[in-house]
Amino acid sequence: MKVETKAEEIQNSFETKTRNLGRGKYGRILKMAHTPTREEYKKTCYIAALGMIVIGAVGFAIMWVMTYLPNYF
Repeated sequence: MKVETKAEEIQNSFETKTRNLGRGKYGRILKMAHTPTREEYKKTCYIAALGMIVIGAVGFAIMWVMTYLPNYF
């Protein structure tokens, strides 16, 4: 089988699978999806950064306790 024929079959298969993408069970989600506004993006970044800081602080506290506390007992 030629490479061109195989590539065409793969492309046709992909196109038939994605042809009804906007209609099925995911159609409503795709219609509701939109690009976030600048304000939504800022809030998302702020919440993600706050979560990273909290998780980092918890990890640092656990490391500190595991490193320095056993020396006192």
